[in-house]
Amino acid sequence: MYKTSFIKKALLAVMAVFLYSCDKDFNAIGDGLIGDDHFGLEAEKYDVVAFNQEVTPIQSNTMTPNALGILDNPLFASTTANFVTQVGLSSYPIKVGDSPVIESVVLEIPYFNHATTTDNEGNTTYVLDSIYGDKNGKIKLSVYESGIQMRSSYLSGGTQLPQFYYTDQNTDFFNNKLGNRLNDEKATDGTFKDDQFFFDANEIRIETTDDKGAKTTTRKAPQMTLQLNKQFFQDRILNADASKLAAEDVFQEYFRGLYFNVEKSGSNPSNLALMDFSKGVITIKYKAKTSSTTDDPEATEDKEILLNLKGTFTTTANFLQDTRNADYQSAITTNVNKTDGDERLYLKGGVGSLAVIKLFNPTDVLSYDSNGAVVNGANGVADQLDEIRSNVVIKNWKVNEANLVFYIDADKMAGAQEPNRVYLYNLTDNTILADYSTDAVSAYGGVISKGTDKRGKSYKIRITSHIRNLVKDATVKNVDLGLVVSLSPTTVAFNALKEKNAITPVVPRTSLLNPLGTIIYGAKASIPEDKRLKLEVYYTKPN
Repeated sequence: MYKTSFIKKALLAVMAVFLYSCDKDFNAIGDGLIGDDHFGLEAEKYDVVAFNQEVTPIQSNTMTPNALGILDNPLFASTTANFVTQVGLSSYPIKVGDSPVIESVVLEIPYFNHATTTDNEGNTTYVLDSIYGDKNGKIKLSVYESGIQMRSSYLSGGTQLPQFYYTDQNTDFFNNKLGNRLNDEKATDGTFKDDQFFFDANEIRIETTDDKGAKTTTRKAPQMTLQLNKQFFQDRILNADASKLAAEDVFQEYFRGLYFNVEKSGSNPSNLALMDFSKGVITIKYKAKTSSTTDDPEATEDKEILLNLKGTFTTTANFLQDTRNADYQSAITTNVNKTDGDERLYLKGGVGSLAVIKLFNPTDVLSYDSNGAVVNGANGVADQLDEIRSNVVIKNWKVNEANLVFYIDADKMAGAQEPNRVYLYNLTDNTILADYSTDAVSAYGGVISKGTDKRGKSYKIRITSHIRNLVKDATVKNVDLGLVVSLSPTTVAFNALKEKNAITPVVPRTSLLNPLGTIIYGAKASIPEDKRLKLEVYYTKPN
């Protein structure tokens, strides 16, 4: 009896603790909820104003990854992406050796990729992850010695300031390139091989045979592999004065870098890749005399020198030239309605466009009657933010969740490559929102939602903390929000516009890095209710 009673009491105690814990977990999860299950709550919806904003030339130096190629997007623009980078020796100083004779010069830059299968012989199949446009696209790729010495900073009035390079400076570097094309390997028909360059997803296999006839296969993941002009590197590196190869600052002045230029490859369709150029390596293989270690004055040894596309002072720049579709150009410049908002919002990365979102009407001075109802201000219009404050403060409602849902115009985007993510930020102060700071990637949202047809339907972003901050503290500024396409949820830096506009002096770097675009519905009354952009607020209401 005693044991039975004890066990029953113990079980009751455990159940009580369990239920209490579940209740605590329920409340905690409710505070951070982002899913579509709102426990039967109905959303109160509030009007917003949203309009397009053009992005003009923007700072593009010293960032990763970078774009290279040509992306033809009939909805937005044809984007041509060129690139320039400094080059550094792998170590300083270097000793070339006596009477060096060059054998090969190879530039290798890995692609973003992932392996899918590996067969019984060890051959791996890869897929390239950051290729945009026609999968069979080709470009004419030319690599030159750069004639412009890039700086990471400059002195102005006694103050050291960062040196910026911008997306519209391609002409400067093109006109100052030096000498002939360095990737001048010829195809069997006598044309330059890289006139029809393509981003090859095949595994690289190199077979070698040793002195005893044994064969070895070396395997590499897909990468850009360019054969560079041997005589150029014989003259510029192997035959250089030793002082030019003694320290990086001297070498940067002597060899100012590489400029990558792309053009259409005849009538071939083109494409564009995002690449981490900082992982690029130039390998110079050569022979040098070894008279110091042998009596044979003609004896040589195999040697190599590595040049990295990433050094101590390495500076890079991405040049993005857009030829815009006329409708797109008009939508983000001449036909922008900042008062009532635009019917369609055009988001495009690079030197593209963003959307400006104003959550609430201009604030009117309001008061509340004895029953907690909002008393209209001088204009006879209750501000929506004050209505929410009234719900929370007077009616004791709790803001359980607040979202902005952006619906994709599926008809306009039919067949187009869609960005996987969008990013919402504080446009007024150019900072992240409170929700991003608190929940980061997991609950903040912005990831594309797709239908059964695999096409995008919407993007949903949680701004619960942002709304709660506005509600609980009337002194918190109701800032404008900016919406852009995003490449990475962890990239929160901003890049400066070359010419500051009235809306913003900077743009999120994550947008600059993403070459894609999307068209979403705005918040105008002419948009069908089920597609219209609104602020959705879910409340917990007392019984």
